[in-house]
Amino acid sequence: MDETLFWNRIQFAFTIVFHYLFPQLTMGLAWFLVYWKWRALRVGDEKYNQAVRFWGKIFGLNFAVGVVTGIPMEFQFGTNWAGFSKYAGGVIGQTLAMEGMFAFFLESAFIGVLIFGERRLGPRLHFVAALAVAVGSWTSAYFIIVTNAFMQHPVGYQLEADRSLGIASLGAYLLNPWAWVQFAHNQTAALVTGSFVVAALGAFYTLRGLHPMQARLYLRGGTLMGLIASLLAAFPTGDQQAKMVGKHQPVTLAAMEGRFVGGPMAGEAVIGQPNVAARRLDNPIEVPGALSFLAYGHFGTFVHGLEDFPKDQWPDNIELLYYSFHLMVTLGTIFILLMGYATFQRWRGRLESTNWLLWVLMLSLPFPYIANTLGWMTAELGRQPWLIYGLFRTSEGYSKVVSSGDTVFTLIGFVGLYLVLGLLFLGLVGREISHGPAEEALSAKHPEEPHEELSP
Repeated sequence: MDETLFWNRIQFAFTIVFHYLFPQLTMGLAWFLVYWKWRALRVGDEKYNQAVRFWGKIFGLNFAVGVVTGIPMEFQFGTNWAGFSKYAGGVIGQTLAMEGMFAFFLESAFIGVLIFGERRLGPRLHFVAALAVAVGSWTSAYFIIVTNAFMQHPVGYQLEADRSLGIASLGAYLLNPWAWVQFAHNQTAALVTGSFVVAALGAFYTLRGLHPMQARLYLRGGTLMGLIASLLAAFPTGDQQAKMVGKHQPVTLAAMEGRFVGGPMAGEAVIGQPNVAARRLDNPIEVPGALSFLAYGHFGTFVHGLEDFPKDQWPDNIELLYYSFHLMVTLGTIFILLMGYATFQRWRGRLESTNWLLWVLMLSLPFPYIANTLGWMTAELGRQPWLIYGLFRTSEGYSKVVSSGDTVFTLIGFVGLYLVLGLLFLGLVGREISHGPAEEALSAKHPEEPHEELSP
């Protein structure tokens, strides 16, 4: 790989991986805030308002750092990927502009209202503010994912006179079937992150004996939603994403599974190590026919191997792609088992008293972030060597006038700046957690009922 291209890819990978640590939590938390506010309106229980006030502050901090870390990525389209911007800017610029104008402004305008406007607005309008923030964050995600989906499965475009791409059908572009599937999978994964964070803080407070009413609310709500979201991330959304890859990017599917030779009744490798030099999967343990069924819906379906395609169309880092995909699937399976067991313990009335499970829930907080990162690595590594699949190669997209030294220098700057931002974020969030949710007394008109404890 060209040295300058390598460093441009490394820089964009670093900035986008760090940035996405924050949007996935805001998208995952947003609907918790809506639900708690709705419950407060319905039953008049102040504990739900307390939860909204507390998590609203963490949401705001998370959103602010996400905005700061997202801005450099927009500039990199011009500074580091000018060839790509010149070729595809007439298409992807549409959704990037829509994201800023319609979704980001909606979310950002109502965050301040959500955090600071409760007394002025009253309960009903405060609920509307929470709903607007959630809708804005998820709409923003859809426009971004439409942009990425075009790079994975280009539709609705036309070739202009200057050989660049333009919009032929805005409806086809915005309603790309790949985008619908990718959006569903991405958003359920974000809900997994939000659920684990909420449950982890509930476990922390329970182990410390702090804020028992709020801790119970976080713990029970987080584990229940964590189970639902983890199941949905696997099926149907993850299953449909795999089928989409099998249909439109068969070479990517082969690399993800470490399959070098095609054939029917293709097995799903549970364990194995891809040996690219020898063109085989070492030490495989496979489930016969499972890959054919998962990718195409029938056990006897022929699944292509890498050798069925020209080598210049193979993903350029098969080992990293293979391990990213399989670790993501492994973590997703663990999430289902963990949250399933936690929900079972809740049903038995033992969730808060099972200390080892509380420790596991608390310490599991980083793993949804890791799983989300691995999922995006799978998507982006799998698309290589294309920036726009089948149309425009990555080697054609970077800025030829920016040297590798310039890119390394700015990368070092990003690393230092993001380290400071990360430490500042952790310090501010840690301060909020140490203060904890406000412990106002519950209204005498709405004492906590035993049956309310069973709802998240």
